[in-house]
Amino acid sequence: MMSRRYFGTDGIRGRVGQPPITAEFVLKLGWAVGRVFARQHPDAKVLIGKDTRISGYMFESALEAGLSAAGVDIGLLGPMPTPAIAYLTRTFKARAGVVISASHNPYYDNGIKFFSRQGTKLPDEVELVIEQQIDEPMVTVAPDQLGKAFRISDAAGRYVEFCKSTVPSALDFDRLTLVVDCAHGATYHVATEVFSELGARVIELGTSPDGLNINQGCGSTHPEALRQRVLSEGADLGIAFDGDGDRVIMVDHTGEIVDGDELLYIIAADQARSGRLIGGVVGTKMSNLGLELALEELRIPFARTDVGDRYVTQALGERGWQLGGESSGHILCLAATTTGDGIVSALQVLAAMISSDRTLHEIKQGMCKLPQVMINVQVDAMVDRRALCASEPIRAAERQIMQRLAGRGRLLLRPSGTEPLIRVMVEGEDAAMISQLAQELAALVGGSNG
Repeated sequence: MMSRRYFGTDGIRGRVGQPPITAEFVLKLGWAVGRVFARQHPDAKVLIGKDTRISGYMFESALEAGLSAAGVDIGLLGPMPTPAIAYLTRTFKARAGVVISASHNPYYDNGIKFFSRQGTKLPDEVELVIEQQIDEPMVTVAPDQLGKAFRISDAAGRYVEFCKSTVPSALDFDRLTLVVDCAHGATYHVATEVFSELGARVIELGTSPDGLNINQGCGSTHPEALRQRVLSEGADLGIAFDGDGDRVIMVDHTGEIVDGDELLYIIAADQARSGRLIGGVVGTKMSNLGLELALEELRIPFARTDVGDRYVTQALGERGWQLGGESSGHILCLAATTTGDGIVSALQVLAAMISSDRTLHEIKQGMCKLPQVMINVQVDAMVDRRALCASEPIRAAERQIMQRLAGRGRLLLRPSGTEPLIRVMVEGEDAAMISQLAQELAALVGGSNG
């Protein structure tokens, strides 16, 4: 397969104003996507949604213009969570859904990613065809064939009802007090509605986006404010989403953070108990060893993939399983939906709590996390991150660390697919030792940069 120039593991992402995240490129990208789908289906329709960052206005207009020039009709969803766009693409029978978002990144980044008609990520081969089309001269269709744009005004309501439908209607949420942190992102106008309409008392955080404050000191990547609010309000728990709503992290009533591995364990254990779990669970190389051991205790098969929901989805499909996820809180409940969905995942956890009559703190006790340290090492954007990780000095240091862990821990060195970072992760039984080992390796990686 040809290497991809623009598409990464999760669409196209970068700094706004720097190639390829420019208005000019996104215009051409919209046209290229339109041409690819119009050739296959002359009556093609594409949906566009976005998160709340200020550059979304610019890129929405650029995509709309490009798609129209290719002769494709456009449905505008406005600010909507990424999983909502996947769901609406499927229910509106559009040929594709386009998401303008950089997920958990700061406001000055943005990206474009796509969903297929089935609400899943586009196959690699389709992304390659789109890249090839980008290289062709942009030609506008005849004026009478230009695509028309229309706004879907009830998109939010449709998605709220869908989320509510993923848990049994008989469940009683009335006793729950929830603090919900929307990261000033795409869930700001739907997440609180879902939980409120199910009967919970909701205390809002991060629901006042201004285009610049998305993910800023809030949301799933910064749960400190959520933790403080849960404790000060005496809430049952807190729920934090990332900027585009496909990740979720929780805080229990004692203030302890409950990450994606623990949430995945809770959902898997509940599904196994009720006989709804099909097969096993898929995690990634970053999944805590404690998750694997806890699932083993329940006799639930577990498999690991490379980091990224694309690979988790692929592994689930190959095995015929329906549940997987990442420690970041990106959880795939394929029995309920087609992609990672923070709101749907949170509802599965709440349903497990209510049906077992246990608190979040109690229900997570079946899994004991091993100490794990991850350090993000910033590298120059022009550095070949994979080559740096494969260099002999780094490899030698890795071998030494594995000798010191003596088979009772794990080491992972991973280039980020979306940012100029190399992630150093060390896991083991001795918290002090793994912290020291991670810092030493991170210093070596940083010193080798450039």
